[in-house]
Amino acid sequence: MSTQNLRVRESITELQRKYDMGDKKPLEKLMRAWKYIKELPPNNEKSFFKLAGYHGEPFRGAGWGNSAYWGGYCNHGNVLFPTWHRVYLLKLEEALQSCPGCEDVMLSYWDETSEESLANGIPWALTTECFELDGISIDNPLRSYTFQLNIQDNISADDSLYTKPKGYETVRYPLSGLVGTPDDVAATAQHNAQFGSYDNQVTLLNENVVAWLTTSVEINGEILRGASIHQKFTDCLNAPNYTVFSNITSAAEWNTNLEEGASLVTPLESPHNDLHLSIGGFDVPNQGDFSPIAGANGDMGENDTAAFDPIFYFHHCNIDRVFWLWQQKQGATKELSIIPEYPGTNSVDSQGPTPGVVPNSWLDLNTPLNPFKRADGTTYTSMDCIDIENQLGMTYSSGSMEEYVNAPQVAAKSTKRHAKSVKISGINRAPIKGSFVVNAFITIDGKKRLIGRESVLSRWHVEGCANCLTHLETKAFFEIPHLGDANTRSLLASPQENIQVEISSRVGNMTSDHDQAGLRSTRKMPRLRVEII
Repeated sequence: MSTQNLRVRESITELQRKYDMGDKKPLEKLMRAWKYIKELPPNNEKSFFKLAGYHGEPFRGAGWGNSAYWGGYCNHGNVLFPTWHRVYLLKLEEALQSCPGCEDVMLSYWDETSEESLANGIPWALTTECFELDGISIDNPLRSYTFQLNIQDNISADDSLYTKPKGYETVRYPLSGLVGTPDDVAATAQHNAQFGSYDNQVTLLNENVVAWLTTSVEINGEILRGASIHQKFTDCLNAPNYTVFSNITSAAEWNTNLEEGASLVTPLESPHNDLHLSIGGFDVPNQGDFSPIAGANGDMGENDTAAFDPIFYFHHCNIDRVFWLWQQKQGATKELSIIPEYPGTNSVDSQGPTPGVVPNSWLDLNTPLNPFKRADGTTYTSMDCIDIENQLGMTYSSGSMEEYVNAPQVAAKSTKRHAKSVKISGINRAPIKGSFVVNAFITIDGKKRLIGRESVLSRWHVEGCANCLTHLETKAFFEIPHLGDANTRSLLASPQENIQVEISSRVGNMTSDHDQAGLRSTRKMPRLRVEII
């Protein structure tokens, strides 16, 4: 297909620029279409409630009441993560185009690694409280969503955690959205009242997002790659094959079995998770004067409710754009391949089988991407969406990171890394409620220094999820700098004494040095291992 005939997804900042220059129609059309689908009856197939609910809650199929299944359709921690979400965006876009007068509207992406985002955080169109449409000030439809029906988790022993009643409005950092019981409602109201005006809340949100995007870890003159979302996005473009690029499970296996001196692989899902948690309620650790805000529980931080926040789709539109950049860099715009029977290629890996998928079945490019149907009524597969230009008839406007597409490939198998890396394994998810962040620190000259972090999207009540209990171990990999001969020998001799692991969770911070919230010390918990690779 000629590029002249392709529909183009532009960045939301480009629509903002046009709006500020007097060309208001593109942004107004996007706002109109979003307002339209959010106001459709919740049982309408093109309603926002219906589409947002495909990702996680409200649970359905076997997952509605069977803890061996994941009750949402989304795929995380497996090779279908990029392609399932690609088709998901397509279906949301088709719904927007059902709005009268908006037949040509396209989704926009939040260019998360643009200079503007790195400096200021989230584009104003996604956060401003009101927007003028047809001469009337309306609630900004991209800012939040108010539930039209109740949703409830029927799996967890404490099912109040994910319950969202009709009338609940989604929230972002620094606010809390736990409202399942009267006690939760009272505690949340007290927490949220601390942050004053809405404008102040947005300021705190943007400060946190910028910190996550730009955190730079420099030790002994070396810039480490394990903290900055910007750097993780850049690094994922060098993943050597689709399997390890696509998801954290496959990448962890690859990194576990690195050839001597080979560089760590960063999967696309890693910076994706970081952005979710930065918006959903986690602070960047060890950031000097930036004060942590305990008790933030935004919807983007949990898979169950993330898709009900409209920013989800602008975030994932950028994730899909980076996927397309990787395809261009790797010469994989026409064809993808999956390593057979590799970790991350089975339906029980990570979150567990989705509705309609048989447990312990192998995932490949022909696996149905439920529940999404083509025009002929058959279910989409990954084979239908590899080439976004010739198969889907769309492409992306010019954005950040395109300069890396034609840059020399960094071959993960052969390139010698500048220093060694640390592997952290055996982190037990069971006692950790909800999503969390694995932070790794090294002590140099008596000072504790952050060397990296890894975000983990998880369920509030892992012990109530049978599949989760068979996939309890979390792994994280980080570079460590050159420390000088004496310090390096000490580190290699006793990595568990010199590398500190801290878990930032919804219920407070836990460390490898103290018994807190069920995470025991490394000496008392042999599953938690720190190794130099």
